[in-house]
Amino acid sequence: MTDPTEAALRRAGRLGVTELFLARARAHPAAPALLADGRTLSYAALAARVERLAAGLQARGVRRGDRIAILSENRGEYVEAMLAAGRIGAILACQNWRLAGPELAHCLRLVRPVLTLVSPRHAAALAALAASPAGDILPLGDAYEELIAAAPPHPLPADFDPEDGLLILYTSGTTGLPKGALISQRAELARLAAFRLDLGVASTDGFCAWAPMFHMASADHLLAALMSGGPVIVVDGMQPEAITAAAARFPLGWLVMMPGAIAPMIAELSNRPIVPQPIRAIGAMADLVPAHELAEITRLLRAPYLNSFGATETGLPPASANVIPPGTVPASLAKRQSSLCELRLLDGDGNEVPDGATGEMAIRGPTVFSGYWDAADTNRRDFAGGFFRMGDLFRRNQDGSFDFVDRAKYMIKSGGENIYPAEIERVLLADPRIAEAVVVRARDPRWGEIPRAFVVRRDPTLTAADIETLCRGSLAGYKRPRDIRFVAQADLPRSTTGKIQRHLLE
Repeated sequence: MTDPTEAALRRAGRLGVTELFLARARAHPAAPALLADGRTLSYAALAARVERLAAGLQARGVRRGDRIAILSENRGEYVEAMLAAGRIGAILACQNWRLAGPELAHCLRLVRPVLTLVSPRHAAALAALAASPAGDILPLGDAYEELIAAAPPHPLPADFDPEDGLLILYTSGTTGLPKGALISQRAELARLAAFRLDLGVASTDGFCAWAPMFHMASADHLLAALMSGGPVIVVDGMQPEAITAAAARFPLGWLVMMPGAIAPMIAELSNRPIVPQPIRAIGAMADLVPAHELAEITRLLRAPYLNSFGATETGLPPASANVIPPGTVPASLAKRQSSLCELRLLDGDGNEVPDGATGEMAIRGPTVFSGYWDAADTNRRDFAGGFFRMGDLFRRNQDGSFDFVDRAKYMIKSGGENIYPAEIERVLLADPRIAEAVVVRARDPRWGEIPRAFVVRRDPTLTAADIETLCRGSLAGYKRPRDIRFVAQADLPRSTTGKIQRHLLE
C-alpha cells in the first residue's frame, strides 16, 4: 500500500498543462485567452468551457490514457479539446487532414481512439474510410455544444502524472507510413520553459496559431501561451491578411513562418504595411529560405528571424537558441544549442565524434517526447543509450555552435512538412506499369524543397499525368511529386552494393 504522505509529497510536485492554464484563469479571469471563429473568450470563459468539455468526455466514457482523435482545421474547439484531454489524462491524437484516405485510416488504427472529434469540413473524409477505426464520432458544431451544455461544471478528479501523454503528433516514417509521436505533459512544460529561456518571451505575449494544429509549431506554442497568460489567435491556415492583423494588434512571442508562407506574407506587408506590435522572433528553418526573403520579411515585421533546428519529437531544441537580426542576409547559419538539453554527435557505432567531424545528433532532456506509439522496435533503436537519435547530421564548431550537414535518414522538408521518399516510392512501385522509382528532394524557391520522381517505365505508354492520377488517390497533396522524369534503368546511379545514390540523382 502506498504511504499517504509519500503520495501527497509526489502530488505536490506535479502540475499539468491544463492545471497551469486554469491557474492563469483564476489569476486573470478577464484577460483575452482565445480569439477564434469570430469571437473572443476570456480566460474565465475558456476555462468554464474546458471544464465542462472534460466532464462531458468523461460522461462519454473517456478515461485516463484513452485516445481521442481529432480531424479538424484550426478552430477554437481544437484548443478546447487539447486542454480538456489534459484535464482528465486523455491523449489527443491530432490527425493530419492533408493525408489521403489510406494514410488517415492507418493513423487512426495505430492509436485506436475511443472517440473522434470531426469538423463539418472533414466529416465526409472520415465517413469514407472503410471499416472506420475512429470509435464513437462527435461532430464539432451543434452536437459538441450540446455535450458542453449538458455536462457538469467540473470533471471528476483524475489522477495525474507528468509523464502522462497529452498529444500524439504524426511524423513521416521511413517505412512509408506515419508514426505517432507521444508528447507528454512534462515535455510540453519543458518546451515552454526552453523557448522562453532562449528568446525572452514575456508571459503575456500572444501566439498566432495559423499553422495546422496537428503540427508542433502550433500545438506546442498555443499551449505555452495559455499556460503563461497570453492570448491565442486562431487563423484557419495561411491567410496573410488575418496574420498581419494579429501582428498589428498583439505582441507575439513567435510568429511562425515557414517556406511557402514567407512570399505571400511579404506581398501582403508590401501592399498593406502595418506597424507591428513587438515580435520576439519570426520564422523557422532558415536554411530552406532564400536569403533575400529572410532579410525582407524581418525588415517588414521589424523582428529577428529564428535560426531554428527542432523536431516534433524534441520541440524547438536541440538547436534553436539564436536569431538573425532584422534585414540581415546572414553569412552563416550555424545553430546554437537550446536550453534544457544535453547534446551529443555520434558515429555509426554510438561513439561521440570530435569537433569538426560529422555525427548524428542525439539529445537528452525534458523536452523530448515519450517515444513512438506502438513501435517498440523503433523506440529500442532510436533511444539506444538513453539519448534520442534524431537522424540528422551535424558538425560541432570550436565555438560550440553546430552546422547542419544532412539527414542521416533521407527526408524532404517541403513547406514545413516532412516527407520520406519511401512514402511516395511505395505508391509508385505498387503500380505494375512501373519497373523502378526513386524520389529525391529538389530545391524550390517557394516551398524550400519538393519531391522529384525518377521513374523507369515497364509500360512505355505511361505518362506523367498517369502518375499524378496514381498519386492523387493515395498521397496527400504536398507529398505528390512536383516533377516526374522518365529514365532508363541504366541511368540510375548505384553504389557497388547496388543501392541508388540519391545525391547523384539530385
